[in-house]
Amino acid sequence: MTQRCGLVAVVGAPNAGKSTLVNALVGQKVAIVSPKAQTTRVRLMGIAIEGDSQILLVDTPGIFDPRRRLDRAMVAAAWSGAENADVIALVIDAKTGVTKRVQPLVDTLAKRPEPKIVILNKVDVTPKEKLLATAQALQEQLSPEDILFVSATTGDGIPQLKTLLASRVPEGPWHFPEDQVSDATDRMLAAEVTREQLYLQLHAELPYACAVETEKYEERSDGSVAIHQQILVARDSQKAIILGARGARLKEIGSRARGELATLLGAKKVHLFLHVKVKPDWEEDRALYREIGLDWVD
Repeated sequence: MTQRCGLVAVVGAPNAGKSTLVNALVGQKVAIVSPKAQTTRVRLMGIAIEGDSQILLVDTPGIFDPRRRLDRAMVAAAWSGAENADVIALVIDAKTGVTKRVQPLVDTLAKRPEPKIVILNKVDVTPKEKLLATAQALQEQLSPEDILFVSATTGDGIPQLKTLLASRVPEGPWHFPEDQVSDATDRMLAAEVTREQLYLQLHAELPYACAVETEKYEERSDGSVAIHQQILVARDSQKAIILGARGARLKEIGSRARGELATLLGAKKVHLFLHVKVKPDWEEDRALYREIGLDWVD
């Protein structure tokens, strides 16, 4: 059989469910997920296998109207993830449809030459009439090659989507070993898992002004891994939120991140050391952008 391999750029507005969708297609967790919009910050590749096809899924940050340097870097990462794509997959939250926030993205994609498919996500919680009206509007505006209805959460439509993507990528040799599921380094994965726990446990309290930096990553001879990370925040009040009473919240964040990392890294044990640092200007630190996988954008 002839092998196929190609790049599928997964784009959409914040909270459309792109990361959940990528995880579902890969068959295991490669991208962090939280109910909070703009969780994904960097371009991350998930690698899915379907038959003789290797599908390189670029999970991009949500595309939105950027206001800060960090926002601009995230949006730049999203569009760079779409460069040289064999297919652009536009993920739409079917429940909200083509909102004012989504429309500029649709208008921009309509001008791009790449083959496009539309994925209407969250169909399990969307009335049928809304679903069909959104599909009709996107057909008229984008003329995509396909429109699929899926629920990344329940798995509905995921096998059909995976089969479709496998047929859309071009013929060519696979770029990665069969057992590799992501292009993220272990250092980056470790930082993302801790950041996910910050969002999951503090999403109602913690603003976006925080980052996680893996300062040291050491694989030990006994099969365990030692990871030292600092959580950067802009103000003392934010540090207090993360620490919690007598440091209890930070301990819980570390405990849950440690358990997840042990599974993802296949380590016997993970020693995770977290500390919180107040750095008001962390968003202006070029070195930090490189560490978390973003380009500096003026």
